[in-house]
Amino acid sequence: MSINVIQLIQSALTDSVVGQLAGRFGLPPDATQKVLSTIAPALVAGLMQKGATLDGARSLYTTILSSAVNDHIAEQLPNLLGSTSGVSQLEIGGRQLLERVFDRRVDLLSDEVARQTGAPVHATHAMTGIAGAILLGVLKRYFLNGQGNAGQLPTLLGHQLPSIAPHLSDRLLAALGLSGLGAFSGVILSQLKAVSAHIDHPTPAVKPVPEALANVQVPAGAVVREERRSHTWLWWLLAALAAVLAFLFLRGCHREESTSDAAGRSAAGAAVSAQPASAPAPASVVVAPASDVAASTPAASAPAGASAVPQPAAAPAPTKDSQLSVVVSASGKPTVTATVGSEAEKSQLIDELAKRLGEYNFVPNITVDAATKPADWLAHLDGLLPLMSLPGAEVKVDGTHVELSGTAADPKFGWLDKLKSLFGASYQIGSFDVAHAVADATANFRNAVKGLLAQDGSCAAADVVKVLNLQVINFASASARVPASAVADLDQSAQVLNACVRNGKTARLEVAGYSDNVGGEQTNQQLSKQRAEAVRAYLVKTGVPADSLTAQGYGEARPVASNDTASGRFANRRIEFIAQQ
Repeated sequence: MSINVIQLIQSALTDSVVGQLAGRFGLPPDATQKVLSTIAPALVAGLMQKGATLDGARSLYTTILSSAVNDHIAEQLPNLLGSTSGVSQLEIGGRQLLERVFDRRVDLLSDEVARQTGAPVHATHAMTGIAGAILLGVLKRYFLNGQGNAGQLPTLLGHQLPSIAPHLSDRLLAALGLSGLGAFSGVILSQLKAVSAHIDHPTPAVKPVPEALANVQVPAGAVVREERRSHTWLWWLLAALAAVLAFLFLRGCHREESTSDAAGRSAAGAAVSAQPASAPAPASVVVAPASDVAASTPAASAPAGASAVPQPAAAPAPTKDSQLSVVVSASGKPTVTATVGSEAEKSQLIDELAKRLGEYNFVPNITVDAATKPADWLAHLDGLLPLMSLPGAEVKVDGTHVELSGTAADPKFGWLDKLKSLFGASYQIGSFDVAHAVADATANFRNAVKGLLAQDGSCAAADVVKVLNLQVINFASASARVPASAVADLDQSAQVLNACVRNGKTARLEVAGYSDNVGGEQTNQQLSKQRAEAVRAYLVKTGVPADSLTAQGYGEARPVASNDTASGRFANRRIEFIAQQ
């Protein structure tokens, strides 16, 4: 079983695929190829280290053959890279798989690849996830075609050392938490060989004691039988002791109650005799309000010695809408996130998913919140389940609002009409479209900015930022270049700020960049700052005083919507103007 994994990856990364990636990340094709050629050997080294232990090899084999790995990825790459959602799914899915395999984030590796190749960090982070998805996909295809087993995996990985060693470095291996290249190369083959031998020829398990003893021959007559004796007398003795103890316990309780009652009567009599019959009530005696007296009535009427049992307060009526969001990976595995009001609803949801999709073919993230209203959408779960197997599909149910995005919003699949028929008129069904969202935002901004550009327009910072934040600057994926669609709106923003400067009312603003949660945290923070700086630079170029604007990137922090859907991620990827003192 000898293959070259690097060659399998290269066969999937054809010139046209590399060209698609280069266009996505704004890099020349040769620079893109250099990044991929650096990442792939490092990832194979990481798999070798994982397979160098018995548990690691078994876990790695299970992951490779899991439904989360797409064994058709080589053929599907051109189509997947043809859309932004496809690229995002590849990147996210690949990074999640790698982090599951390596038990650590892969950001350090992406950062080191960026340092070695000179490519932007956001591009190396994305391509690390994509390369990971391809690597595991081609391995899965090979095992499925060759009917390989877990014992062959360490051997296969060991055969890769000659092809990857020339491309490795101490820093790349350190980014994966491995030892230096010399130490790694010196021991990894022997470790893989030992693991493979153990899986193929495991040590015989020790027989359980009963099974071992079953083979022991005992000479006849060696066992002396003992006549069974009756133990009936012992049971009678225990019963008598229990009766005596019960009698003594009850008698003690009776005496304790009698003593307590006598003490109470004695104390009451002493109090009465100490108070003259004609004496007024002491000033310290407080008369209870009528409500307190009424409240005490049940306790007063309770039997002697019994304590009043407080009645539990009625639970507040649920006020929150139940929610369901589904994000389907490129391989067709859904992540199901939901908030429901009871454990029964949670069990019903998980049981239905397991029955229809398979116990290990979905990722559940179900929360129970008692303040949540009943999940009426559970009654329509059967109709939603086929959608949960559509690669790239996204759907969110919030109360009676349903939003489709990703491939679920593609008209050719017809899911919008299907769900309208399924849920009925009581639900509002819609799909998200970036072009329409940008057009709506642009119209709102241009209507509002007219007031600021009028002769009596306000220059108060609060009024200015309220209007400027209506505009949408829809950057291309992984790009920090101001898009042409935003130029006209930014020109109007500059007019507003320059007019305020001429009136002696300079508005001092921070241009803040934010991102969604797709990609690495550090990458998102850097990209959001680059975008904020690009917007600031454009405004300064059009005449806005440089000292009146600052730029900062906040990455995934402070989301204004859920990242579970395309519309939420679209809202979170934003430039926000913030008034400064």
